[in-house]
Amino acid sequence: MKAIQLIALTAFTFVVLSSCQKVGTSGGDSNAGKSFAGKTYEVFTTANDSVTRLALTSKGEFDSARQPFETEVAIFVNPNKQFQEIIGIGGAITDAAAQTFARLTPENQQTLLDAYFHPVKGIGYSFIRTSIHSCDFSSGSYTYIADGDSALTTFSIATDMQYRVPLIKKAMEISGSASKLLASPWSPPAFMKDNNNMLYGGKLMSRYYQSWANYFVRFIQEYEKAGIPVWGVTVQNEPMARQTWESCIFTAEEERDFLKYYLGPTFWKNGLKDKKMIVWDHNRDLMPYRADVIFSDPEASKYAWGIGYHWYEDWWGGKKMYDNVRNVHESYPDKHIIFTEGTVESFVPNHYNYWPNAEKYATSMIYDFNSGTSGWIDWNILLDEQGGPNHVENFCFAPMHGDTRTGELFITPAYYYIGHFSKFIRPGARRVSTSPSRSNLLSASFVNADGSIITVVLNTSDLPIAYYLICNDAMTQIQIPPHAIQTIKY
Repeated sequence: MKAIQLIALTAFTFVVLSSCQKVGTSGGDSNAGKSFAGKTYEVFTTANDSVTRLALTSKGEFDSARQPFETEVAIFVNPNKQFQEIIGIGGAITDAAAQTFARLTPENQQTLLDAYFHPVKGIGYSFIRTSIHSCDFSSGSYTYIADGDSALTTFSIATDMQYRVPLIKKAMEISGSASKLLASPWSPPAFMKDNNNMLYGGKLMSRYYQSWANYFVRFIQEYEKAGIPVWGVTVQNEPMARQTWESCIFTAEEERDFLKYYLGPTFWKNGLKDKKMIVWDHNRDLMPYRADVIFSDPEASKYAWGIGYHWYEDWWGGKKMYDNVRNVHESYPDKHIIFTEGTVESFVPNHYNYWPNAEKYATSMIYDFNSGTSGWIDWNILLDEQGGPNHVENFCFAPMHGDTRTGELFITPAYYYIGHFSKFIRPGARRVSTSPSRSNLLSASFVNADGSIITVVLNTSDLPIAYYLICNDAMTQIQIPPHAIQTIKY
């Protein structure tokens, strides 16, 4: 199908998006025991083979509930049973995203900022991830210091100031007070590693543990001098992967000890006790072991706010390991769980409207939230027409792509599918009990601070499905098209 150009859809898109009201910013339980019979609801839909994108497609009132028959499809929502608080939903601003953004037309730059980060005009992103110096989605490897400078006397974020810092500042200004920045390192400087290379794994040498901890502190200090508050950090991106790009191996025990003896104490000594420190930052498959090693050690655990993870475990075959997320949530309920990265790893130029990419996002988000995840961060918010720039040709898909030759901006269905969550489920919301009666529908529900309930329903089948939404003493029947996603607000 023809690629969807955002500039061609601007008027339609933002009339639709701005019809949604901004919701609250903290959790609440005002719906406990509440009667919904006679209350109104709105249904917003995005559907394949149509122009419907986050559109208000129906309104109605709930009737009194009854027991559904075996032949009827239902989604059961119990707002009296509330679970984890939602921290936020968003995406990553990398060097690649920022450099591509700089080559859009001024009109499309503003369109992208509003589309992602404005809570009324757009889908209200409130979470941003970025890298500490370079990653694969940079034009080349670089650090903030001169080679061999373990004292950090040459520390400078001048490279970031050209593209990345200005974009992050604009995004956070539009997002408002709810916005959070999470920073992750892909590799220490080469001289600090046993392979003397930022690429191909290797390990941080023990004699540089303190210098590397100091590097985190300097990053936070310099970003905050530039006007960007840093909410938290992860200790190491993908610590068990030897990548062809920036990477560094930390076993669970090594990460525990670095956090326990160096990073944690260094943050606290430098007045950064409020910064969130997140361990693991890798796939679901091995996260239970990492959690057990670090969270079972009281001295390490006191520094660890939570654990982060990615979705790439099916690279080796098999299914997504959502149960591992649930295991960690149930084992360590006092720790927060953040999905820190996910992307479609094979980019096909001009294949922007490929619907399974969108369904992959929504499927993961529903399972992840229902398993105990508190926040969800996509990878690059924007890439160029080749799925880069990327200095090791690890080209990927993004919810938006910019053509750096023309300044055009392309929006993909994945943007809208993520928006069915991020626009309506605001920071401070709480997940509530939700169960579909059939496996051909996926669903998750949340209650916002203002008492509004948000139910997201996903249909990945080839057929339309009529279902009853049942909440407390009320029910209504809604139809979802094939290969569609709906958000019901009530």
